[in-house]
Amino acid sequence: MNALRPTSSKVRQALFNILFDISGLTFADLFAGTGEVGITALKKGASFVYFIEKDRRRSGKIREKASKFSKNFKVISTDALKFLGSFQGKIDIIFADPPYNYRHYDKLIKTALEKLSDEGVFVLEHRSSRSFNADEERKYGDTLLSFWRKK
Repeated sequence: MNALRPTSSKVRQALFNILFDISGLTFADLFAGTGEVGITALKKGASFVYFIEKDRRRSGKIREKASKFSKNFKVISTDALKFLGSFQGKIDIIFADPPYNYRHYDKLIKTALEKLSDEGVFVLEHRSSRSFNADEERKYGDTLLSFWRKK
């Protein structure tokens, strides 16, 4: 099991301030880890949250925590790219916080953008030393949030 690097509360608060009103929207938390980002989405009114976490022990803990706030979620123990590749339908907000040594950023970005709804947003949390061709970037210490909006 890889060491967890949860999204800090500062970055999580900034993320939801930028997204603003997510009421009634579907949300996917890829590389969910502790599940805190997806749980925050549930608390802020997301209509449904997909938690994607490959590690089964972490998935069980996410399921346990999320069930305290809502029944409108699904925890899936699989690889994020496998989930996106097999998902039928569209998602309004996709958030991904892969490990810093992740090697498939380009494929992740391309596949996530294909799964967005018409007004969808893809957010990638990553090291600020790395830059992508995003619509918007926000820096928080050594963390960068990159945003792509469906055109």
